[in-house]
Amino acid sequence: MSDKSRQMTPEEAAEFAEQVFNKAREGDAAMMAALLTKGLPPNLRNHKGDTLLMLAAYHGHVETVKVLLEHKADPEIRNDNGQSPIAGAAFKGDLAVIKALVEGGAQVEGSSFDGRTALMMAAMFNRVEVVDYLISKGADAQAKDANGITALDAARTMGAVDTVAQLEKLAG
Repeated sequence: MSDKSRQMTPEEAAEFAEQVFNKAREGDAAMMAALLTKGLPPNLRNHKGDTLLMLAAYHGHVETVKVLLEHKADPEIRNDNGQSPIAGAAFKGDLAVIKALVEGGAQVEGSSFDGRTALMMAAMFNRVEVVDYLISKGADAQAKDANGITALDAARTMGAVDTVAQLEKLAG
């Protein structure tokens, strides 16, 4: 009897899953493609609700993001904190990942459970290029989160001078 017929123990399965999530975090696009081709579920989630796509996007691995999207990873799955992959990438200021996500079907707003959008995240952290791109793709600069805060309000609160000026120009 070969080893291949043996089932993984729960501990082995957990260890394998952790290795898979590490591959997403590390941006190993080739390994991710191989695993997905062999049947790895593209929307696998970890104990925090992060998908493989969320981890690859947050850690700035555009090729891994593209591989996951090609294998039908859902860009709209939020983690347990309500964050979307596009909001995570906006927080990090990673324009290449944001473009890949939008091209792969992610909603431009990418709002979390509390209504905070990707544009708000980008504005708060002074990500001028990301703000330009999201607005060019239809992001609503007037959108308000659950507390009534707009992207401009969030930028002002955080002292993000460049995005404050950018958003004031749009509002004016």
